[in-house]
Amino acid sequence: MRIHILGICGTFMGSLAVLAKELGHGVSGSDQNVYPPMSTQLEQAGIKLSQGYEPEHIEAAKADLIVIGNTCSRGNAAVEYVLERGLPFVSGPAWLAEHVLRGRWVLAVAGTHGKTTTSSMLAWILDYAGLAPGYLIGGVPKNFEVSARLGGSDFFVIEADEYDSAFFDKRSKFIHYLPRTLVMNNLEFDHADIFRSLEDIQIQFHHLAKTIPATGRIIAPAFDGNLDAVFARGVWSELERFGDIGDERAAWQVRQLLADGSALELRHGENSAELHWSLLGGHNAYNAIAAAAAALQVGVPLHVCAEALSCFEGVKRRLETLGEFGGVRLYDDFAHHPTAIATTLAGLRATMQKDGRAGRLIAVIEARSNTMKMGYHQNTLAASLAPADAVLWYKSAETKLDLDAIAQAAPCAFHALDATGAILDWLLRELRAGDQVVIMSNGGFEGLQQRLREALQARELAAAG
Repeated sequence: MRIHILGICGTFMGSLAVLAKELGHGVSGSDQNVYPPMSTQLEQAGIKLSQGYEPEHIEAAKADLIVIGNTCSRGNAAVEYVLERGLPFVSGPAWLAEHVLRGRWVLAVAGTHGKTTTSSMLAWILDYAGLAPGYLIGGVPKNFEVSARLGGSDFFVIEADEYDSAFFDKRSKFIHYLPRTLVMNNLEFDHADIFRSLEDIQIQFHHLAKTIPATGRIIAPAFDGNLDAVFARGVWSELERFGDIGDERAAWQVRQLLADGSALELRHGENSAELHWSLLGGHNAYNAIAAAAAALQVGVPLHVCAEALSCFEGVKRRLETLGEFGGVRLYDDFAHHPTAIATTLAGLRATMQKDGRAGRLIAVIEARSNTMKMGYHQNTLAASLAPADAVLWYKSAETKLDLDAIAQAAPCAFHALDATGAILDWLLRELRAGDQVVIMSNGGFEGLQQRLREALQARELAAAG
Protein backbone atom coordinates (compact mmCIF):
# COMPACT_ATOMS: atom_id res chain seq x y z
CA MET A 1 0.00 0.00 0.00
CA ARG A 2 1.14 3.55 -0.74
CA ILE A 3 0.54 5.89 2.21
CA HIS A 4 0.88 9.67 2.19
CA ILE A 5 1.05 11.36 5.59
CA LEU A 6 -0.04 14.96 6.12
CA GLY A 7 1.93 16.54 8.96
CA ILE A 8 4.67 13.94 8.68
CA CYS A 9 7.36 15.89 10.55
CA GLY A 10 5.44 15.98 13.81
CA THR A 11 7.00 13.71 16.40
CA PHE A 12 4.05 11.29 16.42
CA MET A 13 3.39 11.25 12.69
CA GLY A 14 7.06 10.93 11.84
CA SER A 15 7.34 7.91 14.12
CA LEU A 16 4.22 6.42 12.57
CA ALA A 17 5.82 6.86 9.14
CA VAL A 18 8.83 4.83 10.27
CA LEU A 19 6.56 1.99 11.40
CA ALA A 20 4.59 2.04 8.16
CA LYS A 21 7.84 1.84 6.19
CA GLU A 22 9.01 -1.08 8.35
CA LEU A 23 5.72 -2.88 7.61
CA GLY A 24 6.56 -2.69 3.93
CA HIS A 25 4.32 0.17 2.82
CA GLY A 26 5.42 2.85 0.42
CA VAL A 27 5.51 6.02 2.52
CA SER A 28 5.72 9.70 1.63
CA GLY A 29 4.55 12.83 3.37
CA SER A 30 4.01 16.57 3.43
CA ASP A 31 4.51 19.16 6.14
CA GLN A 32 4.65 22.91 6.49
CA ASN A 33 7.71 22.87 8.74
CA VAL A 34 10.49 20.40 8.00
CA TYR A 35 13.33 20.43 10.56
CA PRO A 36 15.59 17.99 12.48
CA PRO A 37 15.67 15.63 14.21
CA MET A 38 12.53 14.15 12.65
CA SER A 39 13.27 15.28 9.08
CA THR A 40 16.73 13.70 9.33
CA GLN A 41 15.31 10.41 10.62
CA LEU A 42 12.72 10.26 7.85
CA GLU A 43 15.22 10.98 5.12
CA GLN A 44 17.54 8.28 6.48
CA ALA A 45 14.59 5.84 6.34
CA GLY A 46 14.12 6.61 2.65
CA ILE A 47 10.82 8.45 3.13
CA LYS A 48 10.17 11.23 0.63
CA LEU A 49 9.30 14.59 2.23
CA SER A 50 7.55 17.49 0.53
CA GLN A 51 7.51 21.04 1.87
CA GLY A 52 4.00 22.50 2.11
CA TYR A 53 0.52 21.08 1.60
CA GLU A 54 0.09 21.42 -2.13
CA PRO A 55 -2.30 18.82 -3.63
CA GLU A 56 0.38 18.03 -6.21
CA HIS A 57 2.32 16.17 -3.51
CA ILE A 58 -0.60 13.77 -3.03
CA GLU A 59 -1.02 13.33 -6.77
CA ALA A 60 2.68 12.53 -7.18
CA ALA A 61 2.55 9.98 -4.35
CA LYS A 62 -0.29 8.04 -6.03
CA ALA A 63 -1.37 7.16 -2.50
CA ASP A 64 -3.92 4.48 -1.64
CA LEU A 65 -4.52 6.02 1.80
CA ILE A 66 -4.01 9.46 3.35
CA VAL A 67 -3.11 9.61 7.05
CA ILE A 68 -4.03 13.06 8.34
CA GLY A 69 -2.22 14.61 11.30
CA ASN A 70 -3.97 16.74 13.88
CA THR A 71 -2.16 19.89 12.73
CA CYS A 72 -4.22 19.79 9.53
CA SER A 73 -7.77 21.13 9.51
CA ARG A 74 -10.46 22.32 7.12
CA GLY A 75 -9.08 24.97 4.81
CA ASN A 76 -5.76 23.17 4.45
CA ALA A 77 -5.24 22.74 0.70
CA ALA A 78 -4.29 19.07 0.99
CA VAL A 79 -7.25 18.27 3.26
CA GLU A 80 -9.65 19.98 0.89
CA TYR A 81 -8.19 18.01 -2.03
CA VAL A 82 -8.62 14.71 -0.15
CA LEU A 83 -12.24 15.48 0.73
CA GLU A 84 -13.16 16.79 -2.73
CA ARG A 85 -11.71 13.77 -4.50
CA GLY A 86 -13.21 11.29 -2.04
CA LEU A 87 -9.82 9.77 -1.22
CA PRO A 88 -9.67 7.32 1.70
CA PHE A 89 -8.25 8.89 4.86
CA VAL A 90 -7.72 8.04 8.50
CA SER A 91 -6.24 9.61 11.64
CA GLY A 92 -2.76 8.61 12.74
CA PRO A 93 -3.84 7.03 16.06
CA ALA A 94 -6.59 5.00 14.35
CA TRP A 95 -4.15 3.69 11.72
CA LEU A 96 -1.63 2.79 14.43
CA ALA A 97 -4.22 0.97 16.53
CA GLU A 98 -5.42 -1.12 13.60
CA HIS A 99 -2.12 -1.96 11.91
CA VAL A 100 0.44 -2.04 14.75
CA LEU A 101 -1.13 -2.31 18.22
CA ARG A 102 -3.92 -4.81 17.69
CA GLY A 103 -3.24 -8.03 19.63
CA ARG A 104 -0.15 -6.71 21.42
CA TRP A 105 0.59 -5.96 25.08
CA VAL A 106 0.63 -2.17 24.98
CA LEU A 107 2.52 -0.27 27.68
CA ALA A 108 1.48 3.38 27.46
CA VAL A 109 2.92 6.47 29.16
CA ALA A 110 0.58 9.44 29.59
CA GLY A 111 0.76 12.73 31.48
CA THR A 112 1.50 16.41 30.99
CA HIS A 113 5.26 16.07 31.52
CA GLY A 114 7.84 13.34 31.06
CA LYS A 115 6.02 11.16 28.53
CA THR A 116 8.88 11.05 26.03
CA THR A 117 11.59 10.40 28.60
CA THR A 118 9.63 7.83 30.59
CA SER A 119 8.49 5.87 27.52
CA SER A 120 12.10 5.90 26.29
CA MET A 121 13.26 4.56 29.64
CA LEU A 122 10.62 1.85 29.59
CA ALA A 123 11.41 0.76 26.05
CA TRP A 124 15.11 0.62 26.90
CA ILE A 125 14.53 -1.41 30.09
CA LEU A 126 12.51 -3.98 28.15
CA ASP A 127 15.11 -4.07 25.38
CA TYR A 128 17.96 -4.46 27.90
CA ALA A 129 16.04 -7.34 29.51
CA GLY A 130 15.85 -9.12 26.15
CA LEU A 131 12.14 -8.57 25.53
CA ALA A 132 12.65 -6.92 22.11
CA PRO A 133 9.76 -4.44 22.42
CA GLY A 134 8.29 -2.37 19.66
CA TYR A 135 7.84 1.29 20.50
CA LEU A 136 6.66 4.67 19.27
CA ILE A 137 8.06 7.68 21.08
CA GLY A 138 7.63 11.39 20.43
CA GLY A 139 11.37 11.95 20.29
CA VAL A 140 14.55 10.08 19.41
CA PRO A 141 15.97 7.97 22.29
CA LYS A 142 19.75 7.93 22.09
CA ASN A 143 19.89 4.23 23.02
CA PHE A 144 17.95 3.39 19.85
CA GLU A 145 18.64 6.34 17.49
CA VAL A 146 15.18 6.02 15.93
CA SER A 147 11.86 7.09 17.40
CA ALA A 148 9.88 3.97 16.45
CA ARG A 149 10.23 0.30 15.55
CA LEU A 150 7.94 -2.71 15.29
CA GLY A 151 10.04 -4.88 17.62
CA GLY A 152 10.30 -8.64 17.85
CA SER A 153 7.78 -9.48 20.57
CA ASP A 154 4.19 -8.85 21.65
CA PHE A 155 5.25 -5.90 23.83
CA PHE A 156 4.82 -2.38 22.50
CA VAL A 157 5.68 0.84 24.37
CA ILE A 158 3.93 4.02 23.30
CA GLU A 159 4.00 7.65 24.34
CA ALA A 160 0.31 8.32 24.91
CA ASP A 161 -0.59 11.91 24.10
CA GLU A 162 -3.79 13.61 25.30
CA TYR A 163 -3.90 15.91 22.26
CA ASP A 164 -6.74 15.30 19.81
CA SER A 165 -6.52 12.68 17.06
CA ALA A 166 -7.54 14.69 13.98
CA PHE A 167 -9.84 17.48 12.85
CA PHE A 168 -12.58 14.85 12.41
CA ASP A 169 -11.86 12.96 15.66
CA LYS A 170 -11.53 15.19 18.73
CA ARG A 171 -10.88 12.34 21.14
CA SER A 172 -7.42 12.22 22.70
CA LYS A 173 -4.95 10.08 20.77
CA PHE A 174 -4.50 7.69 23.68
CA ILE A 175 -8.14 6.55 23.55
CA HIS A 176 -7.21 4.44 20.51
CA TYR A 177 -4.34 2.53 22.14
CA LEU A 178 -6.08 0.14 24.63
CA PRO A 179 -3.05 -0.39 26.89
CA ARG A 180 -2.72 -3.19 29.42
CA THR A 181 -0.06 -1.25 31.37
CA LEU A 182 -0.55 2.49 31.79
CA VAL A 183 1.69 5.08 33.42
CA MET A 184 0.01 8.38 34.28
CA ASN A 185 2.98 10.54 35.23
CA ASN A 186 1.20 13.75 36.26
CA LEU A 187 -1.59 16.04 35.14
CA GLU A 188 -1.74 19.81 34.68
CA PHE A 189 -3.70 22.07 32.38
CA ASP A 190 -2.21 22.30 28.89
CA HIS A 191 -3.33 22.51 25.26
CA ALA A 192 -5.56 25.53 25.82
CA ASP A 193 -6.29 25.56 22.10
CA ILE A 194 -8.43 22.40 22.38
CA PHE A 195 -9.27 22.05 26.09
CA ARG A 196 -11.34 24.67 27.90
CA SER A 197 -10.38 23.56 31.39
CA LEU A 198 -8.44 21.06 33.46
CA GLU A 199 -11.67 19.12 33.90
CA ASP A 200 -11.89 18.62 30.13
CA ILE A 201 -8.50 16.90 30.22
CA GLN A 202 -9.45 14.87 33.29
CA ILE A 203 -12.48 13.55 31.40
CA GLN A 204 -10.19 12.26 28.64
CA PHE A 205 -7.93 10.60 31.23
CA HIS A 206 -11.03 9.07 32.81
CA HIS A 207 -12.02 7.63 29.44
CA LEU A 208 -8.49 6.25 29.08
CA ALA A 209 -8.73 4.57 32.50
CA LYS A 210 -11.97 2.91 31.36
CA THR A 211 -10.10 1.13 28.55
CA ILE A 212 -7.68 -0.73 30.87
CA PRO A 213 -8.70 -4.36 31.52
CA ALA A 214 -9.33 -5.55 35.07
CA THR A 215 -6.05 -7.49 35.05
CA GLY A 216 -4.21 -4.47 33.67
CA ARG A 217 -2.39 -1.90 35.77
CA ILE A 218 -2.32 1.87 36.17
CA ILE A 219 0.83 3.38 37.69
CA ALA A 220 0.51 6.91 39.03
CA PRO A 221 2.09 9.28 41.56
CA ALA A 222 0.85 9.29 45.13
CA PHE A 223 1.02 13.08 45.27
CA ASP A 224 -0.96 14.40 42.28
CA GLY A 225 -4.37 15.72 43.26
CA ASN A 226 -5.40 16.27 39.65
CA LEU A 227 -4.97 12.56 38.94
CA ASP A 228 -6.70 11.66 42.21
CA ALA A 229 -9.75 13.47 40.84
CA VAL A 230 -9.58 11.28 37.73
CA PHE A 231 -9.44 8.10 39.81
CA ALA A 232 -12.33 9.31 41.97
CA ARG A 233 -14.50 8.95 38.86
CA GLY A 234 -13.72 5.23 38.79
CA VAL A 235 -10.88 2.71 38.49
CA TRP A 236 -11.53 -0.76 37.11
CA SER A 237 -7.98 -2.15 37.08
CA GLU A 238 -5.06 -2.45 39.48
CA LEU A 239 -3.72 0.92 40.65
CA GLU A 240 -0.17 1.25 42.00
CA ARG A 241 1.38 4.46 43.28
CA PHE A 242 4.92 5.83 43.24
CA GLY A 243 6.51 8.53 45.37
CA ASP A 244 9.32 9.39 47.73
CA ILE A 245 10.82 6.93 50.17
CA GLY A 246 8.76 7.12 53.35
CA ASP A 247 5.48 7.86 51.56
CA GLU A 248 3.17 5.15 52.86
CA ARG A 249 0.78 5.64 49.93
CA ALA A 250 3.49 4.62 47.45
CA ALA A 251 4.28 0.97 46.71
CA TRP A 252 7.14 2.20 44.51
CA GLN A 253 9.53 4.62 46.15
CA VAL A 254 12.56 6.66 45.13
CA ARG A 255 15.14 8.84 46.89
CA GLN A 256 17.76 11.15 45.46
CA LEU A 257 21.16 10.18 46.85
CA LEU A 258 22.70 13.31 45.31
CA ALA A 259 21.02 16.70 45.09
CA ASP A 260 21.18 16.84 41.29
CA GLY A 261 19.41 13.49 40.89
CA SER A 262 22.37 11.70 39.28
CA ALA A 263 22.25 8.99 41.96
CA LEU A 264 19.03 7.38 43.18
CA GLU A 265 17.75 4.64 45.43
CA LEU A 266 14.81 2.72 43.95
CA ARG A 267 12.63 0.63 46.27
CA HIS A 268 9.68 -1.76 45.89
CA GLY A 269 8.69 -3.74 48.97
CA GLU A 270 11.75 -5.57 50.26
CA ASN A 271 13.67 -4.98 47.05
CA SER A 272 15.91 -1.98 46.47
CA ALA A 273 18.57 -0.94 43.97
CA GLU A 274 20.91 1.99 43.53
CA LEU A 275 21.01 3.84 40.23
CA HIS A 276 23.89 6.03 39.07
CA TRP A 277 23.19 7.63 35.71
CA SER A 278 23.67 10.67 33.50
CA LEU A 279 20.20 12.18 33.91
CA LEU A 280 19.44 15.04 36.28
CA GLY A 281 16.55 16.34 38.36
CA GLY A 282 13.86 15.13 40.68
CA HIS A 283 11.42 14.79 37.79
CA ASN A 284 13.63 12.14 36.22
CA ALA A 285 13.77 10.29 39.55
CA TYR A 286 9.98 9.91 39.34
CA ASN A 287 10.21 8.99 35.65
CA ALA A 288 12.67 6.23 36.55
CA ILE A 289 10.57 4.67 39.30
CA ALA A 290 7.45 4.83 37.11
CA ALA A 291 9.25 3.05 34.27
CA ALA A 292 10.51 0.38 36.69
CA ALA A 293 6.98 -0.18 38.01
CA ALA A 294 5.66 -0.65 34.49
CA ALA A 295 8.49 -3.01 33.55
CA LEU A 296 7.80 -5.29 36.50
CA GLN A 297 4.33 -6.07 35.16
CA VAL A 298 5.96 -7.78 32.18
CA GLY A 299 8.49 -9.56 34.35
CA VAL A 300 11.55 -7.30 34.62
CA PRO A 301 12.86 -7.21 38.22
CA LEU A 302 13.93 -3.99 39.93
CA HIS A 303 17.68 -4.65 39.87
CA VAL A 304 17.56 -5.23 36.10
CA CYS A 305 15.68 -1.95 35.68
CA ALA A 306 18.45 -0.17 37.60
CA GLU A 307 21.14 -1.84 35.47
CA ALA A 308 19.36 -0.78 32.29
CA LEU A 309 18.84 2.82 33.43
CA SER A 310 22.48 3.13 34.47
CA CYS A 311 23.32 3.06 30.75
CA PHE A 312 20.28 5.00 29.59
CA GLU A 313 21.57 7.85 27.45
CA GLY A 314 18.50 10.06 27.41
CA VAL A 315 16.52 11.51 24.52
CA LYS A 316 17.61 13.97 21.89
CA ARG A 317 16.52 17.51 22.78
CA ARG A 318 15.67 16.52 26.37
CA LEU A 319 18.44 18.38 28.20
CA GLU A 320 20.86 17.17 25.57
CA THR A 321 24.45 18.31 26.01
CA LEU A 322 25.67 19.92 22.79
CA GLY A 323 29.20 20.45 24.05
CA GLU A 324 31.47 22.82 25.92
CA PHE A 325 33.27 25.57 24.03
CA GLY A 326 35.71 27.96 25.66
CA GLY A 327 34.33 26.99 29.06
CA VAL A 328 30.70 27.61 28.03
CA ARG A 329 28.50 24.52 28.30
CA LEU A 330 25.54 24.35 25.91
CA TYR A 331 22.31 22.32 26.30
CA ASP A 332 19.26 21.78 24.09
CA ASP A 333 15.93 21.11 25.79
CA PHE A 334 12.28 20.65 24.80
CA ALA A 335 10.69 22.37 27.83
CA HIS A 336 7.72 24.58 26.96
CA HIS A 337 5.58 24.61 30.13
CA PRO A 338 6.38 26.43 33.42
CA THR A 339 6.68 23.19 35.39
CA ALA A 340 9.07 21.65 32.84
CA ILE A 341 11.08 24.87 32.66
CA ALA A 342 11.39 25.02 36.44
CA THR A 343 12.44 21.38 36.89
CA THR A 344 15.00 21.56 34.08
CA LEU A 345 16.57 24.74 35.43
CA ALA A 346 16.58 23.37 39.00
CA GLY A 347 18.41 20.24 37.85
CA LEU A 348 21.05 22.29 36.04
CA ARG A 349 21.48 24.58 39.04
CA ALA A 350 22.01 21.59 41.35
CA THR A 351 24.61 20.18 38.97
CA MET A 352 26.48 23.48 38.88
CA GLN A 353 26.54 23.56 42.68
CA LYS A 354 27.73 19.94 42.90
CA ASP A 355 30.50 20.61 40.39
CA GLY A 356 31.50 23.89 42.01
CA ARG A 357 30.85 25.69 38.75
CA ALA A 358 30.87 29.43 39.45
CA GLY A 359 29.40 30.71 36.18
CA ARG A 360 25.88 31.80 35.34
CA LEU A 361 22.89 29.72 34.23
CA ILE A 362 21.29 31.34 31.19
CA ALA A 363 18.00 30.13 29.71
CA VAL A 364 16.99 30.94 26.13
CA ILE A 365 13.29 30.24 25.61
CA GLU A 366 11.03 30.04 22.58
CA ALA A 367 7.42 29.63 23.75
CA ARG A 368 5.78 27.88 20.79
CA SER A 369 2.99 25.88 22.42
CA ASN A 370 -0.51 27.20 21.83
CA THR A 371 -1.14 27.29 25.57
CA MET A 372 1.90 29.48 26.13
CA LYS A 373 1.16 31.81 23.21
CA MET A 374 -2.42 32.24 24.39
CA GLY A 375 -1.10 33.64 27.66
CA TYR A 376 -2.54 30.97 29.95
CA HIS A 377 0.71 30.70 31.97
CA GLN A 378 1.07 34.45 32.50
CA ASN A 379 0.95 34.20 36.29
CA THR A 380 3.24 31.18 36.75
CA LEU A 381 6.04 31.82 34.29
CA ALA A 382 8.09 34.28 36.32
CA ALA A 383 8.44 31.93 39.30
CA SER A 384 9.51 29.05 37.03
CA LEU A 385 12.58 31.06 35.99
CA ALA A 386 13.96 31.36 39.53
CA PRO A 387 16.94 28.96 39.17
CA ALA A 388 18.34 30.97 36.23
CA ASP A 389 20.61 33.99 36.43
CA ALA A 390 19.33 35.39 33.15
CA VAL A 391 16.58 34.57 30.66
CA LEU A 392 16.45 35.52 26.99
CA TRP A 393 12.87 35.24 25.75
CA TYR A 394 12.09 35.09 22.05
CA LYS A 395 9.35 37.66 21.61
CA SER A 396 7.03 36.17 18.98
CA ALA A 397 4.49 38.39 17.26
CA GLU A 398 1.87 35.71 18.06
CA THR A 399 2.25 35.75 21.83
CA LYS A 400 -0.40 37.22 24.09
CA LEU A 401 1.88 37.07 27.13
CA ASP A 402 2.56 40.37 28.88
CA LEU A 403 6.34 40.10 28.80
CA ASP A 404 6.84 43.43 30.56
CA ALA A 405 4.89 42.11 33.54
CA ILE A 406 6.89 38.87 33.52
CA ALA A 407 10.13 40.87 33.41
CA GLN A 408 9.07 42.87 36.46
CA ALA A 409 8.07 39.73 38.39
CA ALA A 410 10.99 37.54 37.33
CA PRO A 411 13.56 36.82 40.09
CA CYS A 412 16.36 36.99 37.50
CA ALA A 413 17.43 39.23 34.64
CA PHE A 414 14.83 38.95 31.87
CA HIS A 415 15.36 40.13 28.29
CA ALA A 416 12.68 39.86 25.60
CA LEU A 417 14.20 39.97 22.11
CA ASP A 418 12.24 39.78 18.86
CA ALA A 419 14.84 38.12 16.60
CA THR A 420 17.04 35.05 16.94
CA GLY A 421 19.89 37.11 15.49
CA ALA A 422 19.59 39.54 18.39
CA ILE A 423 19.59 36.63 20.85
CA LEU A 424 22.72 35.21 19.26
CA ASP A 425 24.46 38.59 19.36
CA TRP A 426 23.60 39.00 23.06
CA LEU A 427 24.96 35.56 23.92
CA LEU A 428 28.21 35.99 22.02
CA ARG A 429 28.72 39.38 23.62
CA GLU A 430 27.95 38.30 27.19
CA LEU A 431 28.96 34.65 27.57
CA ARG A 432 32.13 33.83 29.46
CA ALA A 433 33.89 30.70 30.75
CA GLY A 434 31.90 28.87 33.42
CA ASP A 435 28.49 29.81 32.06
CA GLN A 436 25.86 27.24 31.15
CA VAL A 437 23.29 27.98 28.44
CA VAL A 438 20.13 25.94 27.93
CA ILE A 439 18.05 26.59 24.83
CA MET A 440 14.42 25.59 25.38
CA SER A 441 12.06 25.12 22.45
CA ASN A 442 9.66 22.48 21.15
CA GLY A 443 10.37 23.61 17.59
CA GLY A 444 13.24 24.46 15.29
CA PHE A 445 13.97 27.91 16.83
CA GLU A 446 15.42 28.97 13.45
CA GLY A 447 18.40 26.67 14.08
CA LEU A 448 19.59 28.79 17.00
CA GLN A 449 21.11 25.81 18.80
CA GLN A 450 23.39 24.94 15.89
CA ARG A 451 24.17 28.59 15.10
CA LEU A 452 25.28 29.23 18.67
CA ARG A 453 27.34 26.04 18.81
CA GLU A 454 29.14 26.91 15.60
CA ALA A 455 29.77 30.48 16.75
CA LEU A 456 31.15 29.31 20.11
CA GLN A 457 33.38 26.77 18.36
CA ALA A 458 34.71 29.46 16.04
CA ARG A 459 35.38 31.78 18.99
CA GLU A 460 37.20 28.99 20.82
CA LEU A 461 39.37 28.25 17.79
CA ALA A 462 40.17 31.93 17.31
CA ALA A 463 41.19 32.27 20.94
CA ALA A 464 43.44 29.21 20.67
CA GLY A 465 45.02 30.33 17.42
